[in-house]
Amino acid sequence: MGEPVNVKKPAALLVAATALLAGTSVAASASDPAGTRVTSLRQRAEQVLAGHPEPLHVTADAVRYDGLTVTDAPRNRAALKKDLDCAYGHLCMLVNGQKFDFYKCQTWNLNNWTGNGPFTNNQTPGTVAKFFNKDGSVRWTSTAYQAGTATWDPIWSLRPC
Repeated sequence: MGEPVNVKKPAALLVAATALLAGTSVAASASDPAGTRVTSLRQRAEQVLAGHPEPLHVTADAVRYDGLTVTDAPRNRAALKKDLDCAYGHLCMLVNGQKFDFYKCQTWNLNNWTGNGPFTNNQTPGTVAKFFNKDGSVRWTSTAYQAGTATWDPIWSLRPC
């Protein structure tokens, strides 16, 4: 027979590798605030978008879906005004500390939209964005171009066009 196999050595390596991987992920989240912001922004975006598929791309600054980009709202009033200058063809709004920039014509189911916030409907002139109640009836509409302040509760879904 050959030499005896030392089972302690592979087991020790496995434990060390597991500890290293666990320590690395904990250290990354503790020392990398951007990683924390990515998780936080994505979690907050998912809390207000009910039943939508996974985002296409997530960074520290934005969560991108097919037809929607979610970013943190600016913290000061000067940046707030600049941030709501939506690109042509977009519907933008600030809800619960996040900016929603819709640019695809589809129905978006929503959840936990509360409070008041500014919006800009910078779509093709005459395009009507519809905001719906829980039962699917229209709560209010916005015809492009329009900007103002809206009451988000209760908005259960919207259709930008």
